[in-house]
Amino acid sequence: MTSGTEITNDTLLRLEGLTKAYPGVVANSDVSFSIGTGEVHALLGENGAGKSTLVKMIYGLVKPDTGRMTLRGKPYAPAKPAEARRLGVAMVFQHFSLFEALTVAENVALGMESPPPMRELSARIRAVSEEYGLPLDPGRMIGDLSAGERQRVEIIRCLLQDPKLLIMDEPTSVLTPQEVEILFKTLRQLRDEGTSILYISHKLEEIRALCDEATILRRGRVVATCTPRDRTAREMAELMVGATLGTPTRSSSPKGEVALGVSDLSAASPIPFGTSLKAVSFTVAKGEVLGIAGVAGNGQDELLLALSGELRTEPDKVRLNSRPVGDLGPADRRRAGMVAAPEDRYGHAAAPDMSLIENGFLTAAIRKGLTRSGFVDWGKTRSFAEEIIADYDVRTPGPGVAARALSGGNLQKFLMGRELKQGADVIVINQPTWGVDAAAAASIRQKILDCAAAGAALVVISQDLDELMEISDSFAVLNEGRLTKPRPAQGLTIDEIGLMMGGAHGMEVAHHAEA
Repeated sequence: MTSGTEITNDTLLRLEGLTKAYPGVVANSDVSFSIGTGEVHALLGENGAGKSTLVKMIYGLVKPDTGRMTLRGKPYAPAKPAEARRLGVAMVFQHFSLFEALTVAENVALGMESPPPMRELSARIRAVSEEYGLPLDPGRMIGDLSAGERQRVEIIRCLLQDPKLLIMDEPTSVLTPQEVEILFKTLRQLRDEGTSILYISHKLEEIRALCDEATILRRGRVVATCTPRDRTAREMAELMVGATLGTPTRSSSPKGEVALGVSDLSAASPIPFGTSLKAVSFTVAKGEVLGIAGVAGNGQDELLLALSGELRTEPDKVRLNSRPVGDLGPADRRRAGMVAAPEDRYGHAAAPDMSLIENGFLTAAIRKGLTRSGFVDWGKTRSFAEEIIADYDVRTPGPGVAARALSGGNLQKFLMGRELKQGADVIVINQPTWGVDAAAAASIRQKILDCAAAGAALVVISQDLDELMEISDSFAVLNEGRLTKPRPAQGLTIDEIGLMMGGAHGMEVAHHAEA
């Protein structure tokens, strides 16, 4: 790796003085670094540090205001992603761009400029996927694939273009520990063959295990470069935020009465290619955090819908403070003391084109009393949004900004604040720190623990196992719509949990973990 503006014969991509500004914010300011041939280079930074904008400039989605790039020693200024791909730059996005009703081969063809005949393409998919240890059946429907298999489709689609630089944005956020190992083996193979990889992740232990060098951004500027294996995860996190990180602390207060009871809950999924819930049962006491793990697509969204009231059931299937609420909708459940934060922050948790003030009102109007005589109390609603922004360090020019203008991590912080600040008896959260930097994640986890200490019962659904181990009192795994019997989180190992996430159900899993 070469830092700053230095360049050698082994440099693949060089960035020099890249700057990009938007109204009210400078996303990138004078960013310079370079990536060597066959190097795995990490791009690190807290939410709003400018990572997404920088990657979009490299991939041709955004044009820099000033500065220049060179690729293999030649000027590089792609006007669109197709041009970047033609020049050897490919990208696997955090959010998959796949059509569930089409096959693997059909989806791959859609991402190619001039796809070969389908039979020939299917043969190439089989060959390349097996060569890199990511086997795929070209004829399978995307809707039938797990999250890990869907990511394979995105990676193989890139590899068929023979890229010289592969950009990966949060690639392990939907993978089990075992799938992460398979992915890393593939990436190391690509590195050894001379492919360079620009790797973006908030999982710093993974950065230490995989990456050769790292460039760290803070508020749009390069503030440090380092060799990850020579640094601890905490040291890198502190370089990202420019401050010392605190460790979340939990209360030792005894648990109270059962606040949430779910009994033999079965429900057909309302989501195309979704996973139906099958006889789900658990209880959560006041002051308790129940952590639910699982690979994406195993019923997490459906469970949140059933608990929030968007998916209604028989009354006794869900009880809130002993009161049957299974047939109540979201507004009535909020009024009764239960709030929920879904995983999809664009379109489900938030209305992207509405302001933060308006988005705060959407779910907090009832519990925070944001209306007066049947009309929106805009002064009180603005104050609530400003309170969230201050308490959760949401990086935004102001509460009147549209939700879509925020980085994903900053919007996530706002949405978590909106739900956690409502003083609910039961709080259900799906992926609380998804796409959030280390410092913000630690802050959100502490606030979850603070809510528990204040007597709330919390259900936290997450694919981040370290997160669940840090905050959970009890632990269960959701797999193919079935929930294992919750057990104390203390003493569980990541390997045990990974096996639980991969397959067995019910008591079989609990017995295996206890063996």
